[in-house]
Order: sequence, then C-alpha cells, then structure tokens
Amino acid sequence: MSEFIVSARKYRPSTFASVVGQKSTTTTLKNAIRTNHLAQAYLFCGPRGVGKTTCARIFAKTINCQNLTSDTEPCNECESCKSFNQNRSYNIHELDAASNNSVDDIRTLIEQVRIPPQISKFSVYIIDEVHMLSQAAFNAFLKTLEEPPKHAIFILATTEKHKILPTILSRCQIYDFNRIQIKDTVEFLEYISKQENVGYETDAFNIIAQKADGAMRDALSLYDQVVSFSENNFISYQKVIENLNVLDYEYYFLLTDAFLTENVAKCLIVFDEILSKGFDAHNFISGLSRHFRDLLVCKSPNTLQLLEVGQNIKEKYTQQSAQCDQNFIFRALEICSEADIAYRSSKNQRLLIEISLVKICNLSGEKKK
Repeated sequence: MSEFIVSARKYRPSTFASVVGQKSTTTTLKNAIRTNHLAQAYLFCGPRGVGKTTCARIFAKTINCQNLTSDTEPCNECESCKSFNQNRSYNIHELDAASNNSVDDIRTLIEQVRIPPQISKFSVYIIDEVHMLSQAAFNAFLKTLEEPPKHAIFILATTEKHKILPTILSRCQIYDFNRIQIKDTVEFLEYISKQENVGYETDAFNIIAQKADGAMRDALSLYDQVVSFSENNFISYQKVIENLNVLDYEYYFLLTDAFLTENVAKCLIVFDEILSKGFDAHNFISGLSRHFRDLLVCKSPNTLQLLEVGQNIKEKYTQQSAQCDQNFIFRALEICSEADIAYRSSKNQRLLIEISLVKICNLSGEKKK
C-alpha cells in the first residue's frame, strides 16, 4: 500500500505563484526581493490556514536562492534551494512559540542569531504563533528585533495580532493575510481533483468552501474526508452535505414556497423533518436568515456578485427572488434576527422557532389586508 499524504501537505505551495488568494502580499514580497529592499523583521497575521507560514517559508527560500528566475521565484536547483527542499537547510530556522515561549528559549535564539550563515546570504528565523510568547520573552526579544545582525531576518506569524506588544509591532513590517474567497477555494479544489483523477460537482466544492470559512487548510482536510467517504472517486453535492452534515438548500426553498402560499402546516412539517435528521434549531434559523439575505442580494443585478453559491443553486435563488416582495424579505429577516437573539434565553426553543415560522407565513396575508 502506497503511503498516503494529506492534500494540505501534498499540494502545499512552493512558489509565490502557487499561493492561493494572497496576490497583493506575494506581489509586495517579490518586489521587495527584486529591488533588495528587505526589512529586518516581518509580521504575517491573519486567520488560520490562509498561508502565513507557507509564505514565510517561500520568502525565506527565495531570498537565499542563488539563481532567481526572471519572475523572482526560487530556481530549485542551487544548493540553498535543494537543502531547503530536503529539510536540511541550516540557514532557515523555525521556532514554534506555542511550545517554546519562555525567556530561556528566546535567549537561546538570540545566541543562535549571532552565528552567520554558512552558504547563503541570510539566516531567516520563522517564529510561528508568536503571540504565545510570555511578557518576559517579548521584552528579552525587543533589542535583538530592533537591531539584529545584518545577516538575520525575522518572520513572525500569528493569528492574534492584538495580543502582540505595540513595541514589537512598531519594529516589524506588517502583512495582513485575507480569508481565501470561495471562488479561489473552489478553483483550487478543482485543480487538485484533476490531478488526482477525482470526478466532482462544482456545487459540492462550494459547500466545502463555505464550511471552511476562508481557510484553505480546513477546505483541504474536508476534501480528503469527502473523497474517503465518496464511492467511485466521484464527489457529488449530495455526498458532501451528507458527510459534512450540512442542511440542504432545498429545505430553505421549500420553506420559502410555503411562506409565500401561507401554508403553516407545511412549514411545521418541514421544520420537524429537519430536527429529526439531527440538525440544530439555532443553526437552522441562522441558515434561514442567510437564505433571505441571499434572496435580497438577487433582487439587484449589481449585488448578484455577492451570492457565493454554485451555478445551479444561483438559478434557483434568482427564480425564487423574483416571486418575493422586497418588504416581505425585510420583515422575514427581522423575525429571524429576533428569534436568533432570543434563542439562548428561551425555555422552549423549538416553540420559539415554530412561532417565528408562523409569523413569516402570515406576512403575505398582512400585505393582502
């Protein structure tokens, strides 16, 4: 049996061009390398799984490359690149601040910084989860960060920028990484599927991208999970919502049709079916709010681009939005929002949601009166 490598590791970017969804950051870093305007310290901050540590490694590899390509990418042929690719580079050092957060750990790092690199031009120190350093460790690090040796470059990475001392922030060039957009995540999952000869439905990848909430690492973990679950190496929309326990859009479309026809009985039956399948009522009311928000977005061609769903589902939204009055959507959103706020404090949570559904059903009747 061949050794399985998870997609997050197998398809980890190795060049700036292969980094997904961080175009402005990678362009700035490449320009800094090309013009030789390198700072002494960088801070990469942003949500989890968006490429902070990956970009730090690519940046460290690129500034030490002895034969850069014309588009400022590492050559992967010089000794520096080879040693990095084989995890034997003595010029690039990684420290996990979550488990090495004491003053002694930082003092050891400071002693190490004095040693010049053996082959390449720079010694690069990547400190991950830097917000986990203790107050004393931060203070011990300040002077070295402000005036490091010429051969030393520090790259700090964190998910919680607000926990870092202002004195540290003022000594770094700060790069804010964005959440990866659903479109970019879907395109990357499609690319991986083609490489792995896995069939897919685009709507299925839209669900994975939404569930990942902007984190590519999470999306790739979910992708591996769904591939293992799927039969005949084909990822279908139905398999994804079943495996990831996601409520099918079809329920929201059914409910909205019932609201428009004032069919209270159907609303309560559909809601009961949703609960019987193990879905949480609070998540359901949040999802219903999002459904009405998406219907509102479809009302104008200018805002249609804000609808982040697959093409088939987008057509359903457009059709149903045409049947809904704008005031009906506004009032439905208000009712869902009130239910969402009152949910935790309610003693009978199911009844609260059912009353909200009945209220939305009555909106069409109120308009007629």
